[in-house]
Amino acid sequence: MRIGVVRELTPGESRVALTPHAVHELTRAGHRVFVEAGAGAESALSDGEYEGAGARLVGDPETVWRDSEIIAKVYGPVPGEYGYLREGLVLMAFLSLSVNRRLLGALLESRCAALSVETIRDGQGSLPILKPMSEIAGSLVPQVGAHYLQRPDGGRGILLGGAVGVRPGRVVVLGAGIVGARAARVASGLGAEVIVVDRDLDRLRSVEEMRFGGVTTLAASRMAIREVVPHADLLIGAILVVGSKTPHLVDRETVEEMKAGSVVVDVDVDQGGSVETSRPTTLDHPTFVEADVIHYCVKNVPAAVPVTATRALSNALLPYVQKIAGRGLVDALNSDAGLRRGAVVIEGRTVDVSLAREHAVDYHPLHSVLPLHEEAR
Repeated sequence: MRIGVVRELTPGESRVALTPHAVHELTRAGHRVFVEAGAGAESALSDGEYEGAGARLVGDPETVWRDSEIIAKVYGPVPGEYGYLREGLVLMAFLSLSVNRRLLGALLESRCAALSVETIRDGQGSLPILKPMSEIAGSLVPQVGAHYLQRPDGGRGILLGGAVGVRPGRVVVLGAGIVGARAARVASGLGAEVIVVDRDLDRLRSVEEMRFGGVTTLAASRMAIREVVPHADLLIGAILVVGSKTPHLVDRETVEEMKAGSVVVDVDVDQGGSVETSRPTTLDHPTFVEADVIHYCVKNVPAAVPVTATRALSNALLPYVQKIAGRGLVDALNSDAGLRRGAVVIEGRTVDVSLAREHAVDYHPLHSVLPLHEEAR
């Protein structure tokens, strides 16, 4: 098959979907890979490395889109790329369609096959492509929060680790999943007092069993959140509802009760965010102040460390690109129930029930669109 890799146009996005190592594996299997010149530059991957791996360098994105049967991206197309979408193309990217009705409309109109890689599952039911990005984001956000708590950066002037005779900073983490658990570990390592809030008691139990110093857990409820958030120096929103918009767990009134110069880092803002006052920002302009509280709401946090994040993403994405390229889309979906979970739009129809419900569009079961085997239905 012909596989394309293009330079990302989403503001602040410095990652690329596939590395030269991945390209080598694909070309060694007989596939052709087209890479837009400069696509990997911000991830410290040169055009020469891609050529050495067997890729064909292409000077303009239009040619890559036109000549490829599969396009592997980090983020979904921006409006300037909608015209490249077409029937017969397979698109693999983080699409965040629950909060991007315009992109959904473009995908439906084009009749391409779109796979939202953040909803692909593995045999254990976890999210193999989203997971490494969540691990990186969870490790980064306490550092980000600590930075913006410094007075020169507009914060209260809090050192998360405190000092002798001075209490450490307080960090509240909403969500005990991959992002939340990582964030709790790093914040604990910085010496902060950490409260992890989640409604899933098994997840909270897992956090407790990790025995991070200074970390306590709290069962989530509206009242519990309203009690602990105003006392936080740093609030980290790490809630994920796979394939759906993230609910606002912290309302504006609660944010207004936080101390001036406190910091909110809302990781899942690309799905709506867990804090009512959040709105998406970019790495070029990462923060804004609302109710005297600094908000860091970058929707692609791992792009701050593209050398690490690109390689982790490529490692996770490659097996699925190989499967589709080697078997074709229909056979790949037939053979992998977890991959089917990533299918969202096929031939002008919405095949994801949550997405159809979110945007009030017609839902078509996947087996009514593609010739799936009986056991795959």
